[in-house]
Amino acid sequence: MKASRAHGFALIDLIFVCGIIGLLCGIALPRLLQARQSAGAASAIGSLRAINSGQLTYALTCGSGFYSPSLTRLGIPPPGSHEPYLSPNLTLSDNVIKSNYTITVAAAGFAGAPPTCNGLGGGQSSQGFRAAADPVEPTNVRFFASNANGIIWENTTSLLSVIPEVGEPAAGHPLR
Repeated sequence: MKASRAHGFALIDLIFVCGIIGLLCGIALPRLLQARQSAGAASAIGSLRAINSGQLTYALTCGSGFYSPSLTRLGIPPPGSHEPYLSPNLTLSDNVIKSNYTITVAAAGFAGAPPTCNGLGGGQSSQGFRAAADPVEPTNVRFFASNANGIIWENTTSLLSVIPEVGEPAAGHPLR
């Protein structure tokens, strides 16, 4: 007589493999979320650097030394050019969500500012600006901001309300 051999997996084998996969996922998931937050933070810092560069270019070429009051204004190219001061993914609206961060630019108009080359009326440009990147997820505690000084600041709470248009904020520390 021949002994019969079972082919395939037993139910206990399948449960064991699923348990091992579940354990590995439980170990890897927090690291994956941390890596995702780090990537979002790097993107937010890159966006603030782009805003600083775009604002400086705007002030030197179009704003007669004054800064743009909004992201959408930086999306309007100057006459004779097809290239705006910032890429379209940052200028769709005045508050843009990118990589799980809300990117915002704010500036108070200066009464003595002249009209700009891309259609902004007199008195609407600013002597400085403030830009912030606040995380969308409540578990992320890395907030970033910058202003006309060009330094990017980090804090565990939002910096948009405490960063001046020029100078150091009341909270946070500069990124090196």
